[in-house]
Amino acid sequence: MIDTSDIRKNLKLLIDGDPWVVVDFQFVKPGKGQAFTRTRLKNMITGSVVERNYRSGEKLEEAHIDEREMVFLYSQGDTYTFMDNTTYDQVEIPSEQLGDAVHFLTENMNVEVLFFNGRPIGISLPNFVNLEIVDTEPATKGDTVSGATKPAKLSTGYTLNVPLFVNTGDWIVVDTRTGEYVERVKK
Repeated sequence: MIDTSDIRKNLKLLIDGDPWVVVDFQFVKPGKGQAFTRTRLKNMITGSVVERNYRSGEKLEEAHIDEREMVFLYSQGDTYTFMDNTTYDQVEIPSEQLGDAVHFLTENMNVEVLFFNGRPIGISLPNFVNLEIVDTEPATKGDTVSGATKPAKLSTGYTLNVPLFVNTGDWIVVDTRTGEYVERVKK
């Protein structure tokens, strides 16, 4: 059991038998009445988001989530297959449980697979990944407007905005938390 004063981002709580993760929180001390913590929680299985308030001193149950390093093997339809690096066990996770992570997965990528009660419920990606641009408009000479961007399609099928100097075939670093361009890299 944990106290409301221990609430922080990415804390995993067990509520009504389901694992929830704290997306955002705010401690509120009104002029009258008891202080409380306002939280925004995301269900780790269904992806639904709720807002809930907890009074100071209230006890919460922490969810025990196991994380195992696995490698992404392949996708078949809407199912993604991962393999444990030590035991060679394979697990399949449907795309709706992975959410936006499917936009950044490449074959043989190491990820942390999250398990709740022995069942895979999602993955944790590295913060930055290198991906190749497969389609974007060519840069035109004289386009020197600072901060200008253009759409680019990545090897995973994801589309994002990149600076004008980035071309098809270039490799870029993408922040998996925001889905945004970070920098161009040499490959």
